[in-house]
Amino acid sequence: MSPTTPAPSSAPSPPTGEVRWSCTPAAAREVAAALVRAAEEAENASAEGPVTVRADELRRGDVRDGERPMTVDGARTDGSTAHITWKSVEGRTWTQSYDVNTAITLRRRLPGTR
Repeated sequence: MSPTTPAPSSAPSPPTGEVRWSCTPAAAREVAAALVRAAEEAENASAEGPVTVRADELRRGDVRDGERPMTVDGARTDGSTAHITWKSVEGRTWTQSYDVNTAITLRRRLPGTR
């Protein structure tokens, strides 16, 4: 063979019923990130369904129910106001203030105390 002629290659056939695929590293990372998010959603789903608590009862790790899950990153109460720091799946954080009696529906409630 000359140096410019490509060498033939062969790969063993996959067993019947098995699917084989390949992708770029960037696409693989994207798929992996989607799988991690799906696993977190499955782990965070409450077996009993959503639970509603007052804003002043939120604790770190609680996951808010809704289209886009948010996790409580921090919570403090200042008189009649609860200051809740949320963290998105993408890693962004922000703080929102609520009346302490505001009802917040959670997808997941961690056991334990605040």
